[in-house]
This record gives sequence, C-alpha cells and structure tokens, in this order.
Amino acid sequence: MISIQSFFGSFIQTLKDIFSDSGVILMLIIAPVIYGFFYPWPYSSEVVDHVPVGIIDYDNSDLSRTIVRYATATPQLDTERFINEQAAKEAIWSNEIAGYMIIPSGLEQRVLSGKQAKVSVLANGSYFILNQRVQMGFLQSVSTVSAGIKIEKSVAQGAYKPIAEKSSQALPLQIIPLYNQTEGYGSYVVPAVSIIILQQTLMMATAMLVGTWYEQKRDRTSVRGWLGRIAALSSISFVIGCFFYGWVFEIQDYPRGQNMMGSLLFLLLFCPTVATLGCVFGLWFRQRERSMQILIFSSLPMLFISGYPWPANQLPQALQILRWLVPTTPGINTSVQLNQMGASLSQVATGFYALAGLLIFYFILLLLFRWRTAQKATY
Repeated sequence: MISIQSFFGSFIQTLKDIFSDSGVILMLIIAPVIYGFFYPWPYSSEVVDHVPVGIIDYDNSDLSRTIVRYATATPQLDTERFINEQAAKEAIWSNEIAGYMIIPSGLEQRVLSGKQAKVSVLANGSYFILNQRVQMGFLQSVSTVSAGIKIEKSVAQGAYKPIAEKSSQALPLQIIPLYNQTEGYGSYVVPAVSIIILQQTLMMATAMLVGTWYEQKRDRTSVRGWLGRIAALSSISFVIGCFFYGWVFEIQDYPRGQNMMGSLLFLLLFCPTVATLGCVFGLWFRQRERSMQILIFSSLPMLFISGYPWPANQLPQALQILRWLVPTTPGINTSVQLNQMGASLSQVATGFYALAGLLIFYFILLLLFRWRTAQKATY
C-alpha cells in the first residue's frame, strides 16, 4: 500500500509541479503545439511550381517556337526569353531565374533531315528541388514535341494515327507513389521531424524540472517515486504525440493512420524512454537553465545521425555506434513505418526492442545518478 501511494503521490505532485512552472509548460506543452501549427507551413505548397526559367532560341523556327510554347504552358515553369546565354547566366547569378534552355541554331533543319538533334538545359544545382523542377519541366515539354514529330512522321509513312500514337511510347509508364502520394517535401520531412520535436521538448522540459527539484533539494525520492515522475511527464507527452498524429498530419493531409494502434503503442514506449533520459540529464546538469543551453543544439545532429535523411552506412563508424544511444534513431523510422507505411508490429520489432533497451539503460543510469547524489549528501 505504501509503494502504491508513493507512486501515485509522486505522479500527482509532478503534475502539480509541471502546471505551476510556466517555463516547463512553455517547453512541454506550448512549444510542440506551436511547432505543430507553424513548422509545416513553409512546406504547405508541397510541390514547387512556376519556377522562373529562361529560354534562348537561336533557331527561331516553327519547331523552336512550338517547344517554347509547350514550355510556357507547363505549370512547373514561368518562362522568360533571353537574347543570348550570357544574359541568362547573369540572371542565374542574380537569382532571377533557376535555369535556362538553349535551343541551338539549325534544330528544325536537323530534325527534318532525320539527324540527331538536342537542346541544352542548365540549372542551378545549389537548390536541388528547383533544379529537379527545371529539368523535368523542360524535359516534358521537349518530349511532348518530340513525340508529336514522331507521330507525324509515322502517319506520313502511311501508319494509322491511333496506332502511331500508341507506338510513340514503347512502354507506357504510370508512376504511383506508395507512401508519399503528393511527392512533396513536407509529407517526407514533417512526420520525421515531429518525433524530434516531441523528443527535444520533453527532454528539455524534464531536465529543467529535475534541475529545479535539485536546486530546491527535492530531487531525492524512491525508485517508485521516480517511476511516478516519469509516468506523469510521459502522459503529457503522449497527449502531444496524439496531437501530431491525429491533428497535425490530418489537417496537412500527410499520409497517416496506416497502423494507428501500432503508432499509439510506439508512443507509450517512446515517451517514457525520452522522459527517463531527461531525468538523467537533469541530475547531470543540476541547473535549470543548463539543460536548455546544451540540449537545444542537439536537434539537428540527432536528426542527421538517425538514418532517415542520410544513409546510416555512410556515417563514420563511431557515429554508427553512438547513434543507437539516442531515442530518435529507432524512433523516427519506427514511427514513419507504422503511421505512414502501415508496417506491422513484427516488421518494426527491432525499433521496439531498441527503445525498450534504451529505457532500461537510461533508468539504470538514473539510479546511478540518484545513488551518487545521495552519497554526496551524506558527506
């Protein structure tokens, strides 16, 4: 009976401490909600359209004007004519355009004579998304004109037009994205970064609160007391995680809910793991403000070593080992696979095992710090 009261007493007291501390409320509740509203906003358009580009037409023929007309009609590009390539280069250097196409002189004559013809497309490789849209926009316009020429030649040789149209594409291609239907950057990056947001806000808020307890000499408690504290912090973070899964992804129309029960089980394990790590940092730093100063800079490194935006096997060997000490390494991929891809629990079992192992490891560290603090207090 005493142990039950100790657990629930610590649980209730921790909730009281959270809601009486404006800094912890700001970090634990308000900050992730604000992130949920505003972080997806820059990616709201998902796919980049109307990219400013230039066209240099040295041919000035019916064929070149047709290519220009098709390029102008595509929603991916906003075209502008330039008299020469040097003017287009200067426009790229001044960020007025993202790329340009050169239609060489004699293009129509080479096509009519059956010779190989080509146009040149140059784009600013510093911005890979814009570079892709420039290349694809010009490719589609030129390919459409090229297919039309091929059909006209086949008809002129006596082919039936519908058959010529079908034969213009030897292998019909239909691309159906499986897990990112819009093929947008937001639906790729936001679900992963949401786990980073959830981790960092919970970890910093927990370390701040434990630092306050240490300064007030209220940090020492029983093992059951620490479990109650972790449970209280985790329960609030669990609700925030449900806010991301159930509201942010819904309103942004990201892929979601493929295995909602698995996603909730993931949160039930992920939140206590992060809260326990936050308690360890709180006892380590011992000062309320120190946790914010140190942990706030760890967000980007944790994302890049997680293996989500950058292949893990391309990392240095030391980082390939150290990255498994961070909850987001198994957390990001497990969350995305469950919620976006509909993976089963057996398919993401490795992620669950890794989080469970980290939870045990962090709790052992917490007990060691608790023992060390108690030893120092006796001397």
